[in-house]
Amino acid sequence: MELQNTVKEALNALYHHPDDAVRMQADRWLQEFQRTIDAWQVSDNLLHDASSNQETLIFCSQTLRSKVQRDFEELPSEAFRPLRDSLNSLLTAFHKGPPKVRTQISLAVAALAVHVPAKDWGDGGIVNWLRDEMNSHPECIPSFLELLRVLPEEAFNYKIAARPDRRRQFEKELASAIEVALNILTACLNISELTEQVLEAFASWLRLRHRIPSSTLASHPLVLTALSSLSSDILLEASVNVISELIHYTAARNSGGVVAQMPLIQVIVPQVMSLKSQLRDSSKDEEDVKAIARLFADMGDSYLELIANGSDESMVIVHALLEVASHPEYDIASMTFNFWHNLQIYLIERDSYVSFGNEASIEAERNRRLLVFRSSYESLVSLVSFRVQYPQDYADLSREDLKDFKKTRYDVADVLIDAALVLGGEATLKILYMKLVEPGGSTGNGEHSNWRSAEAALYCIRAISDYISVTEAEVMPQVMYLLPKLPHQPQLLTTVCLTIGAYSKWLDAAPAGLSFLPSLIDILVSGMSVSEDTAAAAALAFRHICNDCGKKLCGSLDGLFNIYQRAMIGEGTFKVSAEDSLHLVEALSVVITELPSDHAKKALEVLCLPAVTPLQEVINQGPLVLGQTTARELTVHIDRLANIFRYVNHPEAVADAVQRLWPIFKAIFDIRAWDMRTMESLCRACKNAVRTSKRFMGLTIGAMLEEIQALYKQHHQSCFLYLSSEVIKIFGSDPSCADYLKILIESLFSHTICLLKKIQDFTSRPDIADDCFLLGSRCIRYCPHWFFPSAVFPPLVDCAMIGITVQHREASNSILTFLSDIFDITNSSHGEKYASIRDNVVIPRGPTITRILVASLTGALPSSRLETVIYALLALTRAYRSRALEWAQDSVSLIPSTAATEAERSRFLQALSEVASRGDVHALTIPIEELSEVCRRNRTVQEIVQGALRPLELNLVNGVVV
Repeated sequence: MELQNTVKEALNALYHHPDDAVRMQADRWLQEFQRTIDAWQVSDNLLHDASSNQETLIFCSQTLRSKVQRDFEELPSEAFRPLRDSLNSLLTAFHKGPPKVRTQISLAVAALAVHVPAKDWGDGGIVNWLRDEMNSHPECIPSFLELLRVLPEEAFNYKIAARPDRRRQFEKELASAIEVALNILTACLNISELTEQVLEAFASWLRLRHRIPSSTLASHPLVLTALSSLSSDILLEASVNVISELIHYTAARNSGGVVAQMPLIQVIVPQVMSLKSQLRDSSKDEEDVKAIARLFADMGDSYLELIANGSDESMVIVHALLEVASHPEYDIASMTFNFWHNLQIYLIERDSYVSFGNEASIEAERNRRLLVFRSSYESLVSLVSFRVQYPQDYADLSREDLKDFKKTRYDVADVLIDAALVLGGEATLKILYMKLVEPGGSTGNGEHSNWRSAEAALYCIRAISDYISVTEAEVMPQVMYLLPKLPHQPQLLTTVCLTIGAYSKWLDAAPAGLSFLPSLIDILVSGMSVSEDTAAAAALAFRHICNDCGKKLCGSLDGLFNIYQRAMIGEGTFKVSAEDSLHLVEALSVVITELPSDHAKKALEVLCLPAVTPLQEVINQGPLVLGQTTARELTVHIDRLANIFRYVNHPEAVADAVQRLWPIFKAIFDIRAWDMRTMESLCRACKNAVRTSKRFMGLTIGAMLEEIQALYKQHHQSCFLYLSSEVIKIFGSDPSCADYLKILIESLFSHTICLLKKIQDFTSRPDIADDCFLLGSRCIRYCPHWFFPSAVFPPLVDCAMIGITVQHREASNSILTFLSDIFDITNSSHGEKYASIRDNVVIPRGPTITRILVASLTGALPSSRLETVIYALLALTRAYRSRALEWAQDSVSLIPSTAATEAERSRFLQALSEVASRGDVHALTIPIEELSEVCRRNRTVQEIVQGALRPLELNLVNGVVV
């Protein structure tokens, strides 16, 4: 009684106390209470207590539902029947009570049925028991109907901590009881006020997809009731749910095919088609229209193969789907988008026509179908293109509405691509061009002209740019001719700039392309001055133009440099952000790549100048100023240099530039090594230089690595490790660099190992861990000849073992990948020679590694990491076969039988055995996933398993894992 009163007091405080701190304290206490074993009895008592208020009833019903779902194993086996009877009495007691409470109790009973086999339930299982209870308590039928509805839904509720075997068995029990369930529902049709509830429960049972003969369903009273109720405003939603499930039912993989389902299809389709006129009925509630539209969309998605043959009957459905696509409400129209996409795939893909035999027949049938659907896709283009038009009140839209508008535009662009694939890009382009030049389109220079329709048409033209041939000579020249005539309204100008960028390949290939470029570049320069959005679009387009028309622009380098320098120094009205300026850097870098080597070196100097000058000015003011300068003031320029080194594909010129700039870089390294942002930016620039220049880096690479080796000891910046990874990739196999690189990498690894001695170190320094083991994998791939014999190899494996279970995703993945690479070394052409060194390190640690991997599978790491953990276990098993099986058996035997049964553990070990003997990796996935699920089924079990496997008890002491 005391605990019950405390629960009531805590609930009262949670809902009514004015002090936030008190409410939070009450909430924490209630959450802890729900995890206790006392929560069973207290919740049950308070639910039976007539004095409990609604807040108490809701909380206790939720608690009881959660306890049955997750913690049923806490109870002794003899507690099942009293619990079932108590829940049943609550279900009858609340048949007129708060709906939320009744639903929670129904879910609790359903969860109980998932846990307890039908033979133990008694009365032939829960469905038979439910039928008998309904007969005994006819006044409580609504409560029992709700339970009947949630039963099939709970079969797939993974919050219920049931074992996989039991979950499969429960589904079979429901399948065997489906006739009884449908008989109950049919009998309930006699009570007219229950019809909606009956239909919802019927839809729920249909989702199980258990086979009922099509002919039986076609004349079943439940189906006929659902069809006849489509004309009822009250029952429409429930009816639509049933018909939707029936449509999916007839198209399910195990349905026996269209012929087997034809009796039911012939009943459904005419009834749905009769609703077509209601799509345009303005008196109809929007939600009702949405429900009807969903049926048409479901028919399109489910009967795609039938529709794609282009018969007269199927075209009736297609025309209905066009009717849906034309609906003024976007939420309704967009329901068909998935259909148009899938139909396009079916019409285009060769696999759809293999039954037609030879190539000539396939091509003939493909062309016939494309012709049949041509007019439908032409209509679709017109129906969707207007939806991208900016609304009149665009400036006043909320952030959420703006997000929705952008999503609409992306979705419409996808539909236009589908249409272009069916019609051909040029045919689609012609339709959209007519939208651009039709009356009302904006082709004048006045601010008051209708820019919205022009912008919408251009947006659509841009969307299909990848599907327009570079040889198209009819429409694109007219589009390009029109662009300079459009007004510089910001949204329109943004789309004009993006359209120019999208058609950069066409401009490069078209005979008239060169003549268009000056006026188009003028538009881009204007775009850089109007707003941040137009400047971003213009910079991106400038990059595309230079990427694809670089050879044509080599002669205009002075003009391009003028634009570049004005943008870099923010001259005048230019509004290019630091981030978008990187597009311009890339643009000029690509043009320079097209120059001969001697010209490229000079052009590269000019390109670097706007970034180098401000850096040099800061350095010239002395170490104090350099140390106090904000990171942003430095990285904006360093990032530009990084992009130059990445995109100027003249290795020798870049190497010379880096050598000239090295004093600047060294000054920043020496003074700013403590600053992570600056170091990341500078290391990125060095990485790009190494990647581009490769062996031309010469002396500079030595100075660079000397610098980071010395600085890493003091500042532990993870980017130093990442830069070293890139160097290893380029120089790791070069014999002349071996001694130097070996010293460097051993130094980096040694210092990292000292930083990562326990799992808490990995948690606090995940970037260091991530980049350390990425570097380790690079060493295995590019320089195994000195990595495996090195003194750092054994302690690095120890370090990896400690960090496997770090929760940081990238760090954990890098560690697991590093270990997998070690196990897999013999798969590489030269790996066999290192097998004995590897084995001397791995075999003594094998039992511990295996135990940690099994712990990771069973709860130490999130289930989203299973794939990476599974691969590591597979690699270990393939490498060590019978020995690995012994390690796995020892590890799995630690899991108590209360958590995983002998059969579950045996299935897992059997699958590993098959991997060891035949390398069959596919057989392993399901048993591992099931062992993982079993061991994670609730918090208590997971804690028991992890307590047995002890994955977090490793530490590095004096270089040894203990």
